[in-house]
Amino acid sequence: MKAEIIEKVNEFLVDEFEIDENKLAPDAHLIDDLGIESLDFVDIVVIIEKDFGFKVKREEMAGVRTLNDLYQYIDERTN
Repeated sequence: MKAEIIEKVNEFLVDEFEIDENKLAPDAHLIDDLGIESLDFVDIVVIIEKDFGFKVKREEMAGVRTLNDLYQYIDERTN
């Protein structure tokens, strides 16, 4: 399941946010390394809800800082 999550997340980051695929390391910081801005997070939440089928709670996303945090958050919510 985890590989599928990583693949889907990386795919939409490249497609929707034009992030260089080479920057998508698990320890990449979403804001500092990938340049994701606060408005982008709104779009990310919408994509996650659509692609993974669960409602994202804002307070749960507060701890998501790196790409790996995002993968783990989705993995926990979908299991």
